[in-house]
Amino acid sequence: MSWSARLAELGIDLPAVATPVAAYVPAVRTGRYVYTSGQLPFVAGELAATGKVGAEVSPEEAKRHARTATLNGLAAVDSVVGIDAVVRVVKVVGFVASGEGFGGQPAVINGASELLGEVFGDAGAHARSAVGVAELPLGAPVEVELVVEVS
Repeated sequence: MSWSARLAELGIDLPAVATPVAAYVPAVRTGRYVYTSGQLPFVAGELAATGKVGAEVSPEEAKRHARTATLNGLAAVDSVVGIDAVVRVVKVVGFVASGEGFGGQPAVINGASELLGEVFGDAGAHARSAVGVAELPLGAPVEVELVVEVS
């Protein structure tokens, strides 16, 4: 089954590629890899939430926003090579704007990892970092980067 067929089976439509908020491109291919820029949880061109996780944004909400940011990352990959060219997900880096004392970054970034597992199965298993930060662009609660191997 192709990845695009798997997305359809899951009822997932990739969004339009998020417009960059600064001087960069959403994704770049080099050799057999596509690297995405950090993706925020934009929905229809609007940031889905702002605030720090563990303060203004609950961990459960942030996990959903990490999933949304990952869908934006997949859209960026699709725009460069087509989603069906993905061989495997290699690395996920997730940043979580964290309120004081919040240490649940790995659970938040599971929103990204679980989506990639749903879509790509074993090819979605990846290395990962989940990092707490003081601030993210535009006040976003999460940001996700992907590295994928392509054919």
